[in-house]
Amino acid sequence: MSAFSEVALERKLSELSNSQQSVQTLSLWLIHHRKHSALIVSVWERELRKAKSNRKLTFLYLANDVIQNSKRKGPEFTKDFAPVIVEAFKHVSSESDESCKKHLGRVLSIWEERSVYENDVLEQLRQALYGDRKVRKRTYEQIKVDENNCSPRSSPTDPPQTTDLIRALQELENAASGDAAVHQRIASLPVEVQDVSLLDRITDKESGEQLSKMVDDACMLLADYNGRLAAEIDDRKQLTRMLSDFLRCQKEFLAEKEHKLEEYKRKLAGVSQVRKELRSRIQNLPDLSRLPNVTGSRVHLPFAGDIYSDD
Repeated sequence: MSAFSEVALERKLSELSNSQQSVQTLSLWLIHHRKHSALIVSVWERELRKAKSNRKLTFLYLANDVIQNSKRKGPEFTKDFAPVIVEAFKHVSSESDESCKKHLGRVLSIWEERSVYENDVLEQLRQALYGDRKVRKRTYEQIKVDENNCSPRSSPTDPPQTTDLIRALQELENAASGDAAVHQRIASLPVEVQDVSLLDRITDKESGEQLSKMVDDACMLLADYNGRLAAEIDDRKQLTRMLSDFLRCQKEFLAEKEHKLEEYKRKLAGVSQVRKELRSRIQNLPDLSRLPNVTGSRVHLPFAGDIYSDD
């Protein structure tokens, strides 16, 4: 990996793109230089505020990747990001649209699930993103009123739109687990980089340095792929939640429509019964046009013109 310097970091941040590979590659470089974590976080915050609006979210993706993947090696980044991450969330949120805020919310939900920060920091992040919307405890009477007034379709979360599901499914079409090229590269790694017992074969410095470069390349390849797989797992978990909410919503719609169907079946049965009874009664009623008069001739029913005749 290249040597660390503030200038090198600024250049790498300026070249950072929204692709997973770009974020994870820079994240690995930062974690490798974690002894400079305080300076890294300081430069990261400065460059975040200078970045264009459409790049700010990528900076938070980078922070997320660094914070989560560096925890195994030490707490430096988690600790150094803590004092600035809340203001960074506020800054990005204030210059973002609703779509971007949803992505910020997803990052926050992951941090909550994995307890990346203490509850007080997570609460500050929630307020930075959503505003001062504290959940207040309700009385028993208020809860009972809500239960009595709620409709059968009420639920704690809104169901995802069909377009969101389609987009999530399409994004998984190119997921890391389906990357045949990387699979082939990993399968082709020489046994020397995977078996410690083979280190005894090294007899000179040149062969040792050559193997060291091969091991570094293998580490980069595997670390990058593991990061992509971890991101894919998060995407699939999110999709699972979306599908669960969508299925719940469809079941509720189904129950509602089945109830309506039964209701209209009863209405149809009622109307059909009225029609049947009406036909039966009509058949039993006398036909006045065919009733005989006292002379035996057919009854003459007057036309409208007859009423006004002089006869």
